[in-house]
Amino acid sequence: MKIKHLAATGAALLLGGALIVNPMRYIAVCYDGIVMWAESVVPSLFPFMIVTALLTAAGFTEKLSSPLAKLSKKVKLPPAALPLFIMSCLSGYPAGSRCVAEHCKNCPSSADDAKKLGVMCSTSGPLFIVGTVGVKAYGDSRSGYVLLAACLGTVAITSVIYCLFSRTSPQKAPSIGRQNRASALSDIYFGGVSAVLTAGSFIVFFYTLSAVLSDLKLFALPELTLAPMLGRECSAALCAGCIEATGGCFALARAGGFFALPLTGFLITFGGASIVLQQMCYLEKCGVKYSFFILFKLAQGAICFAVLCAVQLIFAI
Repeated sequence: MKIKHLAATGAALLLGGALIVNPMRYIAVCYDGIVMWAESVVPSLFPFMIVTALLTAAGFTEKLSSPLAKLSKKVKLPPAALPLFIMSCLSGYPAGSRCVAEHCKNCPSSADDAKKLGVMCSTSGPLFIVGTVGVKAYGDSRSGYVLLAACLGTVAITSVIYCLFSRTSPQKAPSIGRQNRASALSDIYFGGVSAVLTAGSFIVFFYTLSAVLSDLKLFALPELTLAPMLGRECSAALCAGCIEATGGCFALARAGGFFALPLTGFLITFGGASIVLQQMCYLEKCGVKYSFFILFKLAQGAICFAVLCAVQLIFAI
């Protein structure tokens, strides 16, 4: 059995056991996770799930890819990189990965190109970063825009650098199948609802799992290790956020301090276990490996953290 299957089985058994031992505690936590998903994630995710699916069905990616083919080739980017990145930036997790999976299905690509597109189109969106994290968590849209610029800029620059220094592979010709408009439209809406519900199930599961791990003191060692530098509240919020990022962002905002905003940038850019697994549900089908994707996202998160620390020092935010 693969390590990821063992980890998933262990997490499910741990959560199931906790629910049996202390049902009232974790039913309440689960309910809080559902409320957080409904209030903070659905409004920023569902509309763009539909918009990006409509654009993909209308051939937006292929139409914009052709004029950019020569420019993309110079920086070793797949031709569809820019339109897919734009849709990812607009919609956020995990819609960007869903767009990559749809593109790879319609326009068969090499595993190398899928890796490039996977890390480039792995971004949160403006409604979540500015609206949910900036306004709702920090009470300040300026913080949201700073986070947005840092997170998207980090993902774009690191992805381009990776493409420049990675090997190239031949791009296969598109083979897009035609669909009946009525059935395509129903598929788009059904797919959007299904994707949002899937994202919600990940968020609620990992939000509850994070509470279980915290109650069992399994975060104690990393919290003690990080507390002298980050502070006790920020280290606890970071550990929880590495399991479920949305709750971690709110906890960091409540904790405050110099490192709160940079750590929030790290969580948004990395995504935590919940968001990483949501994306891999789509990217694994394209040949993207867990180890590569997780390490790349950790590196992007660390760079975003450093960028935000520098920005705070320079501009005294």
